[in-house]
Amino acid sequence: MKIQILSFLACLFALNASALSLYQTIPDTIKPSDTIKVVKPEPVQDTLSVVLDTISLEPPMVVFWTEKNAIGLNLNEVAFINWNAGGNNSISALVHGNFERNYKKKLLSWKNRVSFKYGLNAQEGREVRKTDDEFRLNSSFGYRKDSLSNWYYSAKFDFNTQIANGYKYPETDKPISKFMAPGYLFLGVGSQYSSKDESLDVYISPLTQKSTFVLDQRLANEGMFGVQEAQYDDLGNLVEEGENVRTEIGFLVTSNFTKEIITNVKLENRISLYSDYLNKFGNVDVDWEVNADLKVNDFIRANIGTNLRYDDDVKYKEDTNGDGELETFGPRVQFKQLLGIGLIYEF
Repeated sequence: MKIQILSFLACLFALNASALSLYQTIPDTIKPSDTIKVVKPEPVQDTLSVVLDTISLEPPMVVFWTEKNAIGLNLNEVAFINWNAGGNNSISALVHGNFERNYKKKLLSWKNRVSFKYGLNAQEGREVRKTDDEFRLNSSFGYRKDSLSNWYYSAKFDFNTQIANGYKYPETDKPISKFMAPGYLFLGVGSQYSSKDESLDVYISPLTQKSTFVLDQRLANEGMFGVQEAQYDDLGNLVEEGENVRTEIGFLVTSNFTKEIITNVKLENRISLYSDYLNKFGNVDVDWEVNADLKVNDFIRANIGTNLRYDDDVKYKEDTNGDGELETFGPRVQFKQLLGIGLIYEF
């Protein structure tokens, strides 16, 4: 019996000791009103989820429209002070611009371009004179049968005129040309070849309408630029005014080549050949322009250019008698050469 009592007391002592040790592990600062916060471990994402999160499921953006914008100013100046060889002070300025909006998607191609030039020259002892004047708008639309072909079924629109009056200097009383006098409009269909790098375009149209506009009635009455001139009776009285529009149907071939032939030297060659089916077919109207653009840096350029024209319908005027009156002659080859250094801003 004593042994059982001693065993019971030993077990009771052991339980009390365990409870005492557990009570001592609890910090004295914990009060009954305190809240115990249990922190759970954050879940770990699996490798596949992490990889998917880094992958963009949106398709890449494809740009079908491209654009080019450029405005430039060329300046030439000569000044003399006590210069024994003589000469007149002069300054020339030429402002020019080129704007393109082109669209290309799979089998379709649409190219649009607007360009202009306008130049003035001021020389000591004489009036300000115009040196260059051109406004041109063209658009061509093409469709090819597959993505490997360089040939397009094409439609082409081309319009050009000038901005201000033109004179046969020093005569400035009667302009020999004006805005829309002349103005030229070409509209036709055909086939166009475009190289892979788009440096060369050749357009061939067996069916092109050419419209010549002379909206100044005086010039129209004189029959300038190929329109039907006015009719007069034997006494010189006006019977019928000259026509303001002349329409032709003919064959058109154009070619445009633009490429950087050597470092910082870009060459542009543009030529247009047109012949009317109904009026002297085989007599070709020529408009051939060559320009070399020499890049000094991003803002300074040097330009060398030539432009040769021949139109059988454009008459030539010259004062051969010295009486101040311009006599009218047949068509002649027209040639223009430009050389300038200036600023250009592209955006």
